[in-house]
Amino acid sequence: MTVSEVRKRYLDFFAKRGHAIIPSAPIVPENDPTTLFTGSGMQPLVPYLLGQPHPEGTRLANSQLSFRAEDIEEVGDNRHTTFFEMLGNWSLGDYFKKEQLSWVYEFLTEELKLPKDRLWVTCFAGDETLNLPKDTESAGIWKGLGMPEDHICFCDAKKNWWSRSGTPDEMPTGELGGPDSEIFFDFQTPHDPAFGETCHPNCDCGRFMEIGNSVFLEYIKNTDGSFGKLPKQNVDFGGGLERLTSATNDNPDIFLTDVFSTPLEVLKNRSHKPYKNVERTTSYIKSFRIILDHIRAATFMLASGIRPSNTEQGYILRRLIRRSIREADKLGIKDAVLAEVAESFDTAYTDSYSFMQEAAGLIREELEKEEAQFKKTLSHGMRELKKMGDNIDAFLLFTTFGFPIELTEEIARERGINLDMNTIKAKMKEHQALSRAGAAQKFAGGLADSAKQTVRYHTATHLLLAALRKVLRGEIVQKGSNITAERLRFDFNWPIKLSPEQLKATEDLVNEKILERLSVEMKELPKAEAQKIVGTLSFNLSKYGDIVKVYKIGDFSAEFCGGPHVENTGELGHFRILKEEASSAGVRRIKAMLE
Repeated sequence: MTVSEVRKRYLDFFAKRGHAIIPSAPIVPENDPTTLFTGSGMQPLVPYLLGQPHPEGTRLANSQLSFRAEDIEEVGDNRHTTFFEMLGNWSLGDYFKKEQLSWVYEFLTEELKLPKDRLWVTCFAGDETLNLPKDTESAGIWKGLGMPEDHICFCDAKKNWWSRSGTPDEMPTGELGGPDSEIFFDFQTPHDPAFGETCHPNCDCGRFMEIGNSVFLEYIKNTDGSFGKLPKQNVDFGGGLERLTSATNDNPDIFLTDVFSTPLEVLKNRSHKPYKNVERTTSYIKSFRIILDHIRAATFMLASGIRPSNTEQGYILRRLIRRSIREADKLGIKDAVLAEVAESFDTAYTDSYSFMQEAAGLIREELEKEEAQFKKTLSHGMRELKKMGDNIDAFLLFTTFGFPIELTEEIARERGINLDMNTIKAKMKEHQALSRAGAAQKFAGGLADSAKQTVRYHTATHLLLAALRKVLRGEIVQKGSNITAERLRFDFNWPIKLSPEQLKATEDLVNEKILERLSVEMKELPKAEAQKIVGTLSFNLSKYGDIVKVYKIGDFSAEFCGGPHVENTGELGHFRILKEEASSAGVRRIKAMLE
């Protein structure tokens, strides 16, 4: 079956049983500052599970778009993803265990045609110390439905209890919770003894896959630590759509379901590597899976309005994109590929989620921009990592090349090297504090920090301004700038769009001056004397004191500036203009990078 077929069958099945089909909540929670993303179908419904009446009634079902950032490190096997759809149905004080387990069993065996002898379940084993009984009721219902007794397992609260705060002993007074019953599909693959002598549903060897879980919210924790029964008992079911689809196809690799097929072909064609349906194989299979998961997640995030940044949801999005770029590099894909992969996901989901197609142009633009910016950082960082051998300095890689700390940590882990992350984080905090103070004092001109790569971009900005004055033959002045360790953004006065010929001439002139390895010199002079050197085009002269700093780059550029700069232009690398656009009326903006 396809993902769309399984989704439709599920929603139709529960609609026929009196459930209102509600839309997926946004992937970014509304009015919930406690979490960055919606991680399950239950999450948006917590107020109603706690007793608030739902406008659609007491029986609900949907397919919820979900993202779990905590699963990023798990991606790479045949079943874990950060982004997924969660099929869910809920009873708000309506039906309970008998109806729920009977219906879900009917759906699995009649609608999806899963073989009955391939299904296993787990139930709550109870907790005598807390006077919580063994869930023999659920086990009895399963047995009555025809589940073999040896396919019914009992597990402790770590596996078969749900509350927002964890196990029963971790729950605070007034918290709701209850036992749950998980359903597993048996792919009948051989057991790997590396995961224990015997196999069982919760074994990690790959034979079993959890495909659904029914939570029975029936308890509240009292002030004395005991548990009382709720007057209204709720049901919360969640089933991973991709996992259920994999079970219908009797294939444990969710990356071989239909929504991944076209994106996977893109990666196979671009990498010239096959994708083999095996769980533990060469490392490049993991790279395929990471890119497929991360770019699907990134595509939905971008379509939902999230943009790459260094904070909150934008930080997670940027991390997904950067990890994907690194994995593409490991696959030998040197040219940009992420936008092409994302476009395949737009097509795969357009029938179910029309907003994906509507945002296709924006998704492509953002991914192309991020990939272009980070490829250079990745190249520099990987070269330095190779030089460092086992003596990896994550702090130096970040401050000099803008190489992400978490990526360095991942690479070190792959090499079997343990980094002292506490010390690194402490140094990062100190560095950020110094950068903020420095920015307030010295870098009002737009530098994000004082890292070496940022300094290179600062010097490149001076070259760009001088080159624009030469090419455009006009009185060009800086109208603003924003400089990071990954790119420069420069605003200047000009009434119309620059032609391709003007942009190329500007780019070529900057690169010519870089190849000349011009020295960069600083002099402190009285303002009047300095202005004779700099000229009258510098902006906002009133902000400078009587003694000013002048930075000269050979005989090509001279500007008032607080610094810092490189010692000579040969340190910059190759200059490339990425984009030229309008910033405001009469002001143009250039975005550029060093390679």
